[in-house]
Amino acid sequence: MSRHQGIGMTSQRTHDRLITRLEREGISSQEVLEAMRATPRHIFVDEALASRAYEDSALPIGYGQTISQPYIVARMTEALLMSGPLTKVLEIGTGSGYQAAILSLLVKEVYSVERIEGLLKQARARFETLKLRNIRLKFDDGTEGWSQYGPYDGIIATAAPVEVPMPLLEQLNIGGRLIIPIGKQGMQRLMLYTRTHEGVEEAFIEQVSFVPMLSGQKT
Repeated sequence: MSRHQGIGMTSQRTHDRLITRLEREGISSQEVLEAMRATPRHIFVDEALASRAYEDSALPIGYGQTISQPYIVARMTEALLMSGPLTKVLEIGTGSGYQAAILSLLVKEVYSVERIEGLLKQARARFETLKLRNIRLKFDDGTEGWSQYGPYDGIIATAAPVEVPMPLLEQLNIGGRLIIPIGKQGMQRLMLYTRTHEGVEEAFIEQVSFVPMLSGQKT
């Protein structure tokens, strides 16, 4: 019996409770909720933490990184898709791969950049296990985006820079949306930036806590 099957059966009720909690906390997009329901979060955490996978909390994934709280994943995904269906999305910070897996069920093409090689290899193996074929990965400095496949309909960042990296705004289509936490730890704001013909519009979503966005690569 695979790890996927073994825990999947016993955790179905806890998984369903998580989806109910997300609805109570204000997540209203049925598409996002169904993508969350269809994605086995326990696959994306260490086996020792699998029993906590369906708690609404962030969990460590090694390398000083975390898998985001499910509410925040749902909130960011909902905000990204609020203007309608998207074809091509860029993620900055693959991490465990959980956010990219959710996105892969909602958009045609997902591109994800990770600066820590060990995390990228783990995420790639998880995507293969789950047969997610529409995610393309890159080991690189996420602050530069991934211009080769841009421009994007949406960009989502899972780590917080102090200021918005300009390459991310430049790699958005007109009408494209960037969801990103901004600020130093303890003072971060989740922001929505929309690229328009006139420039960039910004909107505050809520206070958050993310690991800092760092430049460079780590093998």
